[in-house]
Parts: sequence; C-alpha cells; structure tokens
Amino acid sequence: MDTYAVFGNPIAHSRSPLVHQYFAQQFDDVIQYQAILAEKESVKQIFDDFFVIGKGANVTLPFKEFAYEYADILSDYAQQAGAVNTLIKQSDGSILGDNTDGVGLVRDIANLGFDLTNKSVLLLGAGGAARGVLPALLSKQPLKIVVANRTAEKAAKLAEVSPLVDGTSLTNIPHQPYDIVINSTSASIDKRILDIDTTLLKDATLIYDMFYSADGTFFNEWCQQFSSAKTFDGLGMLVEQAAASFYLWRGKRPDSKRVINLLREKIQSESKNTIS
Repeated sequence: MDTYAVFGNPIAHSRSPLVHQYFAQQFDDVIQYQAILAEKESVKQIFDDFFVIGKGANVTLPFKEFAYEYADILSDYAQQAGAVNTLIKQSDGSILGDNTDGVGLVRDIANLGFDLTNKSVLLLGAGGAARGVLPALLSKQPLKIVVANRTAEKAAKLAEVSPLVDGTSLTNIPHQPYDIVINSTSASIDKRILDIDTTLLKDATLIYDMFYSADGTFFNEWCQQFSSAKTFDGLGMLVEQAAASFYLWRGKRPDSKRVINLLREKIQSESKNTIS
C-alpha cells in the first residue's frame, strides 16, 4: 500500500486525509494518508523517517519554507514561490519539491467561471500564502497585480518577481478599478477588519478569500457591505491543490468538483451538529 502524509503544526484539523481518500476511491486505489504533527526541533528527522517508505507528502504551516530547503530538486513553481507544499519521492530516492497552491487557486477561480486574463487583481497580504500563489496568477496573464500588505516593504519585495506586479501598503492602494480581489491574510481567522479603503471593492466582480468556513468567511461578509461582487471561500482551492499533488504522485487526475461538493456537505453537516 502506497503511503502519503501531510506535515504541519497544528495538523489535527487537516482535511487532507479525507480529501485524498475521496480521490483514491474514484480510482479504486487503496492508499494510506495520515496527518503527522511535526515539531520544529525534529522536523528533519520526521521527514527522513517518513520517506523511508513514504511515496509523497503535503506540507502545510509552518514548514513550507523548510520543505523548500529539504527537497533535493525544485520545480519552477517551487523556486518562484520560495516554498514547497508537495514532496514527491523519485525512483532514485531523491525528493522533488513542488508548490501546487497557486495551481489550486487559479483552477478554482476558473471552475467558478472567472478569467484572470487581462484582469486587474488586488492581492491582499504578502506572506507565504501570497508568495505561493503569485507565480500561478502571473501565468494567467493578468493586466496588473497590486500586492498590498500591512508593511509596504514586504509587498514591494514580492513585487520584484514581475513588472506586472506592484507592491504597496494596505493604506496606500492605488485608486483604480480592480476586477478580482484575493485575500491571503489571516483576517478571517483573526476576525480582523483590514485597514483598506472600502471604495476599492466596488468594481470587483469576484472577491476570493483563501480561508474557508462552513458559514461564509469573516472577510467575505465584511466585503459584502461594500461590493456586489460574488464572494467565494478557499475550499475549492484546498481541493484543487490537493488534486494537483495527487496527480504528481500517482499520475491520475481526480474529479475535483465532486470532492469539493462532498467536502462542503460534510463541513456544513459538522457545523450544524456543533450548533445543535
């Protein structure tokens, strides 16, 4: 039986084991996929021990930068992102590091019926999540991407990847129409209102929060006060990035939309049971 895992801290909340079991069932594959709690002090040993038999792994916070250093070979996306969320054991025993976060995001946006080509994009946040998706966003040839962050210096550093990207502070976002607004900050987790001019949201047709929730995210609900844009959370991105990992490991492309629906139903059911 092929063995896979997701590493992170915390990790007990991870939906990845369920998602990958859904994928495997589509092909009548039998796999083992487990969530493994890693500690910073021992993470290299944990990775080493796993890959004695493990075929591949996902990596989530806070170890994506460590996985970048751990990999023997890096894909173009991983190099551009400076972070790895997928590790693949090669036939010679070496470890390939890839990053499927951006692929997951752009595929979900396409699934939702939106096109990034020639669109103006406002990307909120300049941390690891933003860095991980920026190369894939650029691959869709947007008109412009403005990265806005609490500290302008971090956004400006991220903007160095392409002339199509500008970096600025949240309080100094250029006043121009934005077709698509993407939140990569922890605003929904922290229930924190971002310090941005809300008139910047009025022209958007899509507002996308990379965080996901059973009942709508804090960021999206806040945006709905100032924009008539359609709002979506990041559940589809979660499944699509996992599907890209599954394909890298097993050469099979699962039906992601079916799994998104199954997972959404499960999360909503759990939420109702919790409330009752």
